[in-house]
Amino acid sequence: MGEPIHLVIIDDHPLFREGVANTLRADPDIALVGEGTTVDDAVRLAGDLLPDLILLDITIPGGGHQAAHLIAAAYPIIKIVMLTASEDEDDVLAALKAGARGYILKGVSARELIRIIRAVAAGEGYVPPSLAASLLAEMTGSAPAGQSAANPLDELSERERQILEGVARGLSNKEIGHQLSLTEKTVKHYMTNILQKLQVRNRVEAALLAQKRARDKQR
Repeated sequence: MGEPIHLVIIDDHPLFREGVANTLRADPDIALVGEGTTVDDAVRLAGDLLPDLILLDITIPGGGHQAAHLIAAAYPIIKIVMLTASEDEDDVLAALKAGARGYILKGVSARELIRIIRAVAAGEGYVPPSLAASLLAEMTGSAPAGQSAANPLDELSERERQILEGVARGLSNKEIGHQLSLTEKTVKHYMTNILQKLQVRNRVEAALLAQKRARDKQR
């Protein structure tokens, strides 16, 4: 077993924060190293502890988006995940733009929360499927009737498309590599090229574009 995931949680609702903390403490792969309630707490703990991952609520005093922006700028090695009740597409987009790697709704089960934390810590991204479709509309917009916008997905090689399809299905790099008989390192290399060609910031946005393409083909 490798090193546990060092994690900080920032939430100004003590009862909820303690419930999440107890869930995390019960998992041997996660080490909860700090808790706080405000943006100042988040930035201070990020700098003092340099955790692998930090959970932020959007509604903390000072604003979760602001905390994400400050932490992403100062400590890019820390993976940021929003854990919030907000299902507003604007909040999701703002979180991703601020540097968040994941967006989790507070209704998630303890098991799912742990699964997503592990996935993000391993380099994956996450947005709830229930928000994916509306987020796509915000990201890509709509081309005027009778006019097809240039699609960056057309620039991908066949192998890159296969890998992106795996990402869209929620597979990890290791799982994609196993399916395609590639090493995990090779899949990571392809993913770097894919993100550059699609001009997106992370796997979440790449997966959303792939899911949109798949839906368009079915129409």
